[in-house]
Amino acid sequence: MAERQTVAVNRRARHDYDIIETYHAGLVLTGTEIKSIRSHRVDLRDAYGQVERGEAWLYNMHISPYDKGLRDSPDPRRRRKLLLHRREINRLLGRSLEKGLTIIPLRVYLERGYAKVEIALARGRRQYDKRRAIAEREARREEERAFSRRR
Repeated sequence: MAERQTVAVNRRARHDYDIIETYHAGLVLTGTEIKSIRSHRVDLRDAYGQVERGEAWLYNMHISPYDKGLRDSPDPRRRRKLLLHRREINRLLGRSLEKGLTIIPLRVYLERGYAKVEIALARGRRQYDKRRAIAEREARREEERAFSRRR
């Protein structure tokens, strides 16, 4: 398997959403955008995906303009096409129409020189669900600490 270099991670995604399914998709980019991605200048914070007219799109992913690039660089938050298999797009379309499900990017990575994005079909968490998840995680940590002290 080829080496994957993680460029950007959406850390809020696993806190704010319950991840149901994940997919790996290619990105359609311009030359200066891939150079910015290679220099880790990507922000996934407010990004989301949609399926329109049989094509998958990623909105609001911020790729900073490349410093040494052309003056007329593309809009940093423009929509970008996701490259997926037809059956994956159809499945995403069907599932994203369900109440409460959305498409969010989890991370951007480089694989064999190509920029890829890991997207997820997710359901938003309520505030009390987030608190419960935090409490469970801290309880698990305490349990592991107590177990490691006994050794």
